[in-house]
Amino acid sequence: MDLQIRKAIAEDAEILIKIYNEAFYEDYVKYGECPAYGRSVDDMKKSIAEIPKYIAYYNSIPIGVISVKAEGEGVYYIGCVCVIPEFQRKGIGHQLIEFMKTQYSDWKKIELITPIDKEKNVNFYTKKCGFIIDNEEMDSSVKVYHFSMNR
Repeated sequence: MDLQIRKAIAEDAEILIKIYNEAFYEDYVKYGECPAYGRSVDDMKKSIAEIPKYIAYYNSIPIGVISVKAEGEGVYYIGCVCVIPEFQRKGIGHQLIEFMKTQYSDWKKIELITPIDKEKNVNFYTKKCGFIIDNEEMDSSVKVYHFSMNR
């Protein structure tokens, strides 16, 4: 699937909220909380200013996001990879990860977390993207795996 990916700006806050809310609604219902779900426009604008986000478009329709925080010395933390439900399982998440790796070509290590019980996410990160599971931890009331990929 041919995507166009561009860096988000403050004026994209409502677009990002729509994508996040569609992509993370299931998590919000399942866990009763989800940091990416239900953000205000002001909160999203602040987040865009603090952590770069890239929007994936297909036929001019915004369908996915990746957010990437530089931790220093070639270490990057992916805070979010999300795709709206009707476009999931089409390789878009993988394309977003690959885009991140080219956008931040100095990367030495990439880290992220996802809930342990989200088997499709665990399989995606380990089998499709090449991450390894470093450890388990609690994120609020949700048990998560910590993933990493080293160059």
